[in-house]
Amino acid sequence: MKELKYLNKYLLKYKWHLSLGVLFMIISNFFAVFPAQVVRYAFNLVKENIEMYRLFDSFDLQAIYNDTFGTAILLYGGLIILLALGRGLFLFLVRQTIIVMSRLVEYDLKNEIYNHYQNLPLSFYRRNNTGDIMNRISEDVSKVRMYVGPAIMYSANLITLFLIVIPIMFNVNATLTWYSLIPLPFLSVSIYFVNNLMNKRSEEIQQSQSQLSTMVQEAFSGIRVLKSFVREDDSLRNFTKESNNYKHRSLRLTFVNALFFPLIMGMVGLSVILVVYVGGVEVMNGGITAGNIAEFIIYVNLLTWPVTSVGWVTSIIQRAAASQKRINEFLNTKTDIVSEKNLEKDIDGNIGFKNVSFVYPDSGIKALKGVNFTVKQGETLAVIGTTGSGKSTIANLITRMYDTTSGEIFIDDVAIQDYKVSNLRGQIGYVPQDVFLFSDSIRNNIAFGATGLTEEQMLQASKDADLHNNILDFPKKYETMLGERGITLSGGQKQRVSIARAIARDPKIMIFDDALSAVDTKTENAILNALQKIMVNRTSIVISHRVSSAKLADYIIVLDDGEIIEQGTEEELLALNGTYKELYQKQLQGETVDNE
Repeated sequence: MKELKYLNKYLLKYKWHLSLGVLFMIISNFFAVFPAQVVRYAFNLVKENIEMYRLFDSFDLQAIYNDTFGTAILLYGGLIILLALGRGLFLFLVRQTIIVMSRLVEYDLKNEIYNHYQNLPLSFYRRNNTGDIMNRISEDVSKVRMYVGPAIMYSANLITLFLIVIPIMFNVNATLTWYSLIPLPFLSVSIYFVNNLMNKRSEEIQQSQSQLSTMVQEAFSGIRVLKSFVREDDSLRNFTKESNNYKHRSLRLTFVNALFFPLIMGMVGLSVILVVYVGGVEVMNGGITAGNIAEFIIYVNLLTWPVTSVGWVTSIIQRAAASQKRINEFLNTKTDIVSEKNLEKDIDGNIGFKNVSFVYPDSGIKALKGVNFTVKQGETLAVIGTTGSGKSTIANLITRMYDTTSGEIFIDDVAIQDYKVSNLRGQIGYVPQDVFLFSDSIRNNIAFGATGLTEEQMLQASKDADLHNNILDFPKKYETMLGERGITLSGGQKQRVSIARAIARDPKIMIFDDALSAVDTKTENAILNALQKIMVNRTSIVISHRVSSAKLADYIIVLDDGEIIEQGTEEELLALNGTYKELYQKQLQGETVDNE
């Protein structure tokens, strides 16, 4: 229960749901117990008066006796119906309090986890795979809900019912009570082991289902590659193998499920046999009446499910504790991207890197080594380098996805750690290298990061990204719905939507992280010419492996293995006859070949 203590704050928050639920449970159990006593009175009434009824055979008094006798039985029957309705009403209220409470806790816990996820740094997502992150907010929270809902409800039912029924049974006859209760502990232990076996096999099925889903998702996502290499038959064989594995595990679970109800009914039947046999002996000895036997049979049936639920609830608590432990591991993970002064202000866009070095915490790769540069407000800096040179790391540090390992970064001569993170990021337009578009309309994807964006502003952002004419060719234009990850669009179109999304924010700092890698030279020139107007009075950082992207830059730095090996204007770098000129000539020759 150590891990589950975390949920006590939610139980306290919804204490009235819990308190009322327990109260309604107690009342419903009283309505469940009373019918057994009514049945006892009815049985005794029949037994004691049936011989008297027969004595008046052939007499007019028999009809009068029959009416009186029948009315009494009818009243007992009506009372049992009323008690059943009362119990049903309060059981409904129990579920409307305790089960509703569990759903509210589930809602709150999912929101807490999701909100916590959004505050965690990128390093967290590099360490943990997406499937595990999703499982903790879905599967694990669902198992925890079973603890705060059904487990608490059935535990309260067990305790209250035992406190009501057991004293009544002992008060009637202690010997009969002991015998009738003998099979119940065995039932509870048996259900515990059977339920654990069911849970184990259910988890195996979930694992098979996950593997099957992953394989199918990969096959459909890579259907073009699969068809191109004519691997349909191999894919089908792999699917058949995984499907057979899933079938085999499902059948094993079905076998265990088949044991569940026969086990319950067998133990209940044994209790009933003992009640009838021992009760019959007690009746003959004059210790109880025949009605008490019927009463005890009802009590045994009342206690069967609560006792059965002990094993089931124990298993639920164990699974919930394991799930909550996994959830707590993530909730206890604290972000290291925190603001030291929570400074909120409009920035001008002056950027300074002072002896900045950075090592990725998970891989240990040293991405930057003693980097120094400054960008003044309104200037454009181009960062040129080959793959793995540390270009994208600069973008990650400016947007504060990571903090520097050593050295300092300044925005308007203020340490970047002093700014409130949301305030800083809200004034930066970032176009990532790996474009991610949401399964929504083109309009909403462009307006994603901009609050209160007007139609004119949205259209202008689209035009500036050289996207507007392409969108007009779609039947639904800006209302065109994009498929998963923007699959409806080509690579170049997706990148231009991403650029339009960044422009639409009207940011003070623009960062293009190899944003033109998926467009051809002609489109690149069109976008760069459009961006030339956008970059006016904005600090811009253009990160690219293409030297052509640097033509708008006021200043260029060339990175290699995390170090600045050359820096200056384009004319100065070409005059150096170094790495930049070598890249320039190679790419210029490549463009010439493409044009031919």
